[in-house]
Amino acid sequence: MNRVVHFEIPSDNPEKSAEFYKAVFGWHTQKWGGMDYWLATTGDNTQPGINGAIMKKRDPKQPVTNSIGIKDMDVTIKAIEANGGKMVVPKTSIPTVGYYAYFTDIDGNIMGIMSEDKSAK
Repeated sequence: MNRVVHFEIPSDNPEKSAEFYKAVFGWHTQKWGGMDYWLATTGDNTQPGINGAIMKKRDPKQPVTNSIGIKDMDVTIKAIEANGGKMVVPKTSIPTVGYYAYFTDIDGNIMGIMSEDKSAK
């Protein structure tokens, strides 16, 4: 594990951006959940690459963010903080999927972490 497993592209108009990525790159997109969040399948899962999402921009300076799949959220958060990183979004549940959080690394880059736990509520 501990690999980049997901990306998020912030957009002022996620639906329009989803159409753009579909037209240009052939990505398959579908709305997920009750918010402006469009899952993006970027290609054949038998080939190298990752899938992600296009989401409603929350801040004008919000960057594209990559998320790293991890085994234990609490252990990883402690390791991030012990090594000079800073949590910017706390551990949050994704119902029936797992947990996510966001941190800045020692250079101020924002990254996400995700752990699978189907019992997440």
